[in-house]
Amino acid sequence: MESILASTMQAIGSILGFAFLGAGIGIGILGAKVAEAIGRNPETKSDVIQSVMFVAIIMTLLLLLLFAFVLVLLFFNPYIN
Repeated sequence: MESILASTMQAIGSILGFAFLGAGIGIGILGAKVAEAIGRNPETKSDVIQSVMFVAIIMTLLLLLLFAFVLVLLFFNPYIN
């Protein structure tokens, strides 16, 4: 039972680490491309910002779903009797 809990904790740490690493890299690339797009065509600033906010909201919702999955793994682990 202790090995199952240890494996679960290791998996949760890996899941959260890779998720936040990917989100951070993705938002960084997105920010760079937004700055580039606004620098090339400043008239479309509001459209670009609106699109970026939509993508950021979707990414936040996916991270919240990941936290829900992690909580399910923590408290309702199917491998523990």
